Amino acid sequence: MTYDEFRRQLGKAGLTVKDFALLIKQTPNSITNYSRQGDVPSHLAIIATLMGEMAENGLDFKAVVQRIEIDSNKPRGGSMKGRFGGSKQQDIFQNHRTKNN
Repeated sequence: MTYDEFRRQLGKAGLTVKDFALLIKQTPNSITNYSRQGDVPSHLAIIATLMGEMAENGLDFKAVVQRIEIDSNKPRGGSMKGRFGGSKQQDIFQNHRTKNN
């Protein structure tokens, strides 16, 4: 599905891209990044289409989605003190102490 059609389906559902992202516990940027590619993944296309159809038929899709336990995506590339780029490496300082003892 093209990004434009995806946005049209969201419009039928009364949602902005940001609203959609927050509803499915994604970061809005992760969804808007698909605009550069021109297409959205099929799983997002299916969700948006179903939401649009449900809204047109007077069904409350938001209540249904909110009942689902969805784990939020964790931000990528976040850094932590003592770790390069937030990766799961050993603590630099612990590793340094072990080698020097």
